[in-house]
Formats: sequence, C-alpha cells, structure tokens
Amino acid sequence: MEDIGIKFNSLKRNLERLQSAAVAFSGGTDSAFLLKAAHDALGNNAVAVTARSIGFPERELKEAEAFTKEHGIEHIVFEPDEMSIKGFSKNPENRCYLCKKELMVRIKEIAQGRGIETVAEGSNADDDGDYRPGIRAVREIGVISPLREAGLKKDEIRMLSKEMGLKTWNKPAFACLLSRIPYGEEISPEKLRMVDKSEQLLLDMGLSQVRVRCHGNLARIETDEEGFIKLADEKTRREIGRRFRQIGFVYTAIDISGYRTGSMNEALHMKKGRID
Repeated sequence: MEDIGIKFNSLKRNLERLQSAAVAFSGGTDSAFLLKAAHDALGNNAVAVTARSIGFPERELKEAEAFTKEHGIEHIVFEPDEMSIKGFSKNPENRCYLCKKELMVRIKEIAQGRGIETVAEGSNADDDGDYRPGIRAVREIGVISPLREAGLKKDEIRMLSKEMGLKTWNKPAFACLLSRIPYGEEISPEKLRMVDKSEQLLLDMGLSQVRVRCHGNLARIETDEEGFIKLADEKTRREIGRRFRQIGFVYTAIDISGYRTGSMNEALHMKKGRID
C-alpha cells in the first residue's frame, strides 16, 4: 500500500505542475481515474475530450458523459473520420497507430484552440507488456501518459479509484471495437455494428467481461469464468446462437481459452515464432 501511495503522490505532483490539461477520455477505469486526478489538481483547467469514433459504442459514450456530469468536469465530444485515413480500412498491423495518431492530433488541436497546453492519456504501466503501436503515436504527438510515468498498474488504479469513490473502479476492461477484427480483414461499419450489437446482447444477458471477435461470418465469444457458467446452460447457448444469426453471424463459437486482452495479437506472435 505504501508503494501505491508513493506512486499516487508522484502522479499528483506531476499533474499539479501543469498549467492546464485536456485528458483523452474514454470513460474506462484508467482514463476516468486520470481525469478525476487531473481535475482535483487543476480544477476547471482540466477538461475531458472524447472521440465519438466508429469503434466507440454508444453505451460507452453515455457512461463517459454521466461521469463528467457527476464530477462537474467540462466534456468535449468530437467525431473523427477514421475511415478516411489512408490504408486504415484494410486493417493493417499498425491500424492502432494510424487511428491513435489521428485522434491525438485532433485532441491536441482542440486543446490548442482553447489555450490548453497539455494533452494527457490514460495508458498505465501494464500496457508496456503487449503489442501497443498506439503508444508510439502518443509519444510522437507529444501527448503525456501520467499513469505510466508514475508507474501505476491496473490493479493499483482500481484500488485507488475505489478509495476515491469512483464508480469506474471495477468497470470491466474495454477496448475499441476495431480490436475485434483480425488484422488484414477489412474494416466496415457493418462489421462493427454486428460486434457492438452482439456484445450488448451478451451484457444484457448478464455476462460482464466479454468480447465478440469477428472472423468473417463467425463470431468467437471470449468471456471469464462467470461467463462460462452462464454459457453452460443449453437454453442460453441456443438463444445466443439464434440472436447472433439475426444480427448477421452464420456461426457462433465459444473460445475455450476465455477472455484475455490483445487476443488478436496472438496471430502476430505466432508469425514471429512465439507460442505461449
């Protein structure tokens, strides 16, 4: 606990040194914690900026809006056009880099237009361990990552968020819907719509930690142990299969390895001879 306290104090000192900050805000645990810490340090000189992108579900936007309203933080929402980025729709391995760079450039422009000198985003110390091309874009644009700089890990951020009374402390991890489509398979608004509707269906059925990966006309469901228990019921599985077909998937499969972050990167690791 003492180590967490040292890290938290380091974060607060770093934020207090800023004159103003625009926080790239998705509404998730990390960015919500960073935004609240920044607002505590800077008051109204800290604002939230959210990209209403094609990979961002409406439910996440509503939760982000509710958070800023609850804590009295100014919230700016803009709509980027990722599909206009050259090569983006082909879903290359550096897709996250292309997208993140575009979003951070836009957020920086918004900040500068309001006289805000710093843009901050919510990567944490655990994000160094996987293929994260978006982090390179963050560095290139000159956006700071205060949580990573303070050495704060995901579990520590959840613990501190709970102590601060933030409702996001135990929010399931969320990643952009684009991460549900394998690299090299073309991105389309229709595929993202199918993924979004499928995940919302599973959430409404009581699954909390879930991903629906889109492999052409096949949906691959990743979930946690509690989710597996719910899916053990035959009636539930049949209903999911029926509803997924209505959404547009021909086949539905359950991934026996369960939920894990960055599962689409596993194909990249195998190409490089890394098999865990």
